[in-house]
Amino acid sequence: MSRKSLVTQVADDVLDRIIGGELAVDELIPGELELCAALDVSRMTVREAIKILAAQNIIRVERGRGTYVNPVGMWSSLEAVLRATTEGVGAAAAAVQLIELRRMLETGACELAAGRISDAQLARLDELVAEMKGAHQESDLDRFVEADLEFHDQILQASGNVFVAALFEPLGRVLASRRRETSAFPQIQAHAIAEHEKIRTALGQRDSARAREAMDDHMRQTLEDLNTYVLQQ
Repeated sequence: MSRKSLVTQVADDVLDRIIGGELAVDELIPGELELCAALDVSRMTVREAIKILAAQNIIRVERGRGTYVNPVGMWSSLEAVLRATTEGVGAAAAAVQLIELRRMLETGACELAAGRISDAQLARLDELVAEMKGAHQESDLDRFVEADLEFHDQILQASGNVFVAALFEPLGRVLASRRRETSAFPQIQAHAIAEHEKIRTALGQRDSARAREAMDDHMRQTLEDLNTYVLQQ
């Protein structure tokens, strides 16, 4: 294992302890020697891992006092925030907020894509909708989720805005997990297929306003389905 990956592994291990509640907010985390013994790594490795977490504002180093855990609201790493808010007791609220975030970003991306999407990308959207239908009929959840995620990724790419794609990159792992959770319900799959077809139609007509509205309708339907089928269990 390379030094870089080992440092990252140690940083992830400490982050897991924070997310799991083993290390609470404003609590003094173990010192270097204690972490070295617990994780079976060198002092230099622990030191570099702590620097990573401190750079992301997950922890703060107070000279002369020690190293403490910061509240999630102070963290600057989107990926770490996603991990913290989608695991444990806050998962339900985080699922709703994640859709709210997607609604803000994806409606705008879809509006942009309507004026920029290529014929090849439109053809790919057709293929993906067909893939979703086939997966739905065959109860193939993995295939359905994969096609669903790529459909949205195609639109993000078609928006032509590199910042949109960059913002969504750290959401990938969480979105895949959430999509599997909701798409396990056949009713939700049927709703998703219908909404994706409307989005594809609006994009094919190069109608920016209609494309934005279609994506907004899809996000609203997704939120309703989440509340009806998943959170009410």
